[in-house]
Amino acid sequence: MDYETARRNMVESQIRTNKVTHAALLAALAAIPRERFVPAGRTQTAYVDEHIPLAAGRYLMEPMSFARLVQEAEPEPSDSALVVGSATGYGAAVLARLVKSVTALESDPALAVKGREQFARLGVIGATQVEGPLEQGWSRGAPYNLIFLEGAAEVIPQALFDQLADGGKLMAVIVADGIGRAILHTKRANVLSHRAVFDAAVHALPGFEGKRGFVF
Repeated sequence: MDYETARRNMVESQIRTNKVTHAALLAALAAIPRERFVPAGRTQTAYVDEHIPLAAGRYLMEPMSFARLVQEAEPEPSDSALVVGSATGYGAAVLARLVKSVTALESDPALAVKGREQFARLGVIGATQVEGPLEQGWSRGAPYNLIFLEGAAEVIPQALFDQLADGGKLMAVIVADGIGRAILHTKRANVLSHRAVFDAAVHALPGFEGKRGFVF
């Protein structure tokens, strides 16, 4: 398969035509070989606009949703970013081309190993793979200018908001009543605000479920 042509078609046909105009982001998507971050048996579908299974309950987000979420987060070259649920590291590798540094947090040991291997093989600069519970974030690298959840959540733990720098942003797809919406949270003087930017159907991250009541 001609992955380079597939990658170019993804950017031109799926991404650019869906309101993604951020030049540096488009360049990063065109440069990072997405096929290196999916299981060997699924490389042929690496550039299809759909979620790709990576492990039990874990998926690589579809290109269009990922690109729109990153664009709406407005990453800056001076930013320190935390990617929560980085899986095999694709999203972190893309962000590493847009910001100063990226901490890729993953709870699944096998996925974390894959991410670490791909960063080394592709010479990804500025991205560090770490392993731990997703809902706890990674306080050792805080504060972060940008926190990006690579999957959907019902609730955002306070620990993640605590790790945001003043003026920092947290981008996540929040699911309520079965509907997912991309929500951009901003922290200023320890006050959080948020706004919805678009509807998105994204697979859930483990550890971000809301409390369940009794059902009779």
